[in-house]
Amino acid sequence: MTAIETFDAVVVGGGPAGATAAEALARQGRKVLLLDRAGRIKPCGGAIPPRLIRDYAIPDTLLVARATSARMVSPASAMVDIPIEGGFVGMVDRDSFDEWLRQRAADAGAERRTGVFERLERDADGVAVVHYRHRERARPGDEGTPTRIRARAVIGADGAKSAVARQAVPGAEETRYVFAYHEIIAAPEVRPPGYDGSRCDVWYQGKLSPDFYGWVFPHGDTLSVGTGSADKGFSLRNAVGQLREVTGLAQARTLRREGAPLPMKPLRRWDNGRDVVLAGDAAGVVAPASGEGIYYAMVGGTLAAEAVDALLRTGDARALAQARRRFMRAHGKVFWVLGIMQRFWYSSDRRRERFVSICRDKDVQQLTFESYMNKELVRRKPIAHVRIFLKDMAHLLGLARV
Repeated sequence: MTAIETFDAVVVGGGPAGATAAEALARQGRKVLLLDRAGRIKPCGGAIPPRLIRDYAIPDTLLVARATSARMVSPASAMVDIPIEGGFVGMVDRDSFDEWLRQRAADAGAERRTGVFERLERDADGVAVVHYRHRERARPGDEGTPTRIRARAVIGADGAKSAVARQAVPGAEETRYVFAYHEIIAAPEVRPPGYDGSRCDVWYQGKLSPDFYGWVFPHGDTLSVGTGSADKGFSLRNAVGQLREVTGLAQARTLRREGAPLPMKPLRRWDNGRDVVLAGDAAGVVAPASGEGIYYAMVGGTLAAEAVDALLRTGDARALAQARRRFMRAHGKVFWVLGIMQRFWYSSDRRRERFVSICRDKDVQQLTFESYMNKELVRRKPIAHVRIFLKDMAHLLGLARV
């Protein structure tokens, strides 16, 4: 047989998780291939917290806007404005942001190739063989050239419904999804009433999503207007049309439309116990209730890279399980709390109305944003937590005024 090239690691998927993993491994001196399919942009509001900007050295040039406040809109159209005191949430365009991350990985030494992953097999010596269709330039009707490479380790960062996960990791097919859809539109020259290019608007209305929310996020010269739902019979496109109508953005020029599934719970297992580990959406690390995924994807990519590096150094496949274990130790409680919140507060317009009302509370606002900005639960203010618990109970029992 003709010898085929062998890499220390092949990273399938060039989004934030895959690009971060490829960069981390390349900086450790590993021979890395980053395999990404061209022309795929995930529907995403594009919000990144200060901790991501700080931890991953994101330059200001990638921020297309800085959100300094958020507006929550209830089913009855009650509005709660929440200032982001002493900070901001960075907004990025995923097209340029993801490409910058991929190029940073290449600058660190990773090899980039464009292609579509097909399957995993094994050579006679047990080393994984990655089969993919190589495409130098995406052309209509071009299926690409069948190509195969060997990999001592594989990181599956190929998104929700990951082909790598479904072929290699038991239980991957059990994931539940919210389906997200958004439209990137040009910011109108004549601003509609209430427009604020530094504010993220979140709409909690059943007509816009029966179990999630709709959003209008600023991107500088453009906006992301979208929604999501796990209800396959719900028309996301019609809901976005309604949202654009009510916000005065119906006539704004549509630049592109994008849709994709978002996993709402981390997989129970991220590795195959041998040489494959998952990261990002493939591992299910999109936060419930908020749908936030960029920060968690990049953290997952870092942890996957560290697990693969340990595998390559020691030969002990048990190192791969550390990626999930370390992620859940750091963020599992947040995901659990957000999951409960989504299941309860998003289940009806009556509860959504009360949820938005709770968010008027200054303690809720402060603790929520501190936790979001720093990506950890705030524990140093026990009295505030007690007050929030009592107020939540009043709402749950119907004793509080909406």
